Amino acid sequence: QVQLVESGGGLVQPGGSLRLSCAASGFTLDYRTIGWFRQAPGKEREGVSSINARDGSTYYADSVKGRFTITRDRAKNTVYLQMNQLKPEDTAVYYCAAGPSAFGATVDPKLLHTWGQGTQVTVSS
Repeated sequence: QVQLVESGGGLVQPGGSLRLSCAASGFTLDYRTIGWFRQAPGKEREGVSSINARDGSTYYADSVKGRFTITRDRAKNTVYLQMNQLKPEDTAVYYCAAGPSAFGATVDPKLLHTWGQGTQVTVSS
């Protein structure tokens, strides 16, 4: 069964850190692009970061640049999103998605066809 499973969300205070995981099963993330998205209540889905496993290129939205880092563990078939200096506006459900690597480190949801179920991140004091 082809699936992505996110984990690592939770409640954290402003300025804190979390590491999200996106574990793939049923297929390999090699030669894939893996993106992280988030959606807060009443807001549109936002592409946060992505990594192209074939060439290692990465993308970060301006809103997270310098605070979030995307990495991949090939042996574990898992992609991580390290989130530091978290802000209340980072509160959202975070999703990972995977698709062909031909389009580079993209966060175009139309190009990523396998999605996880999401994990809640809440930044609040």
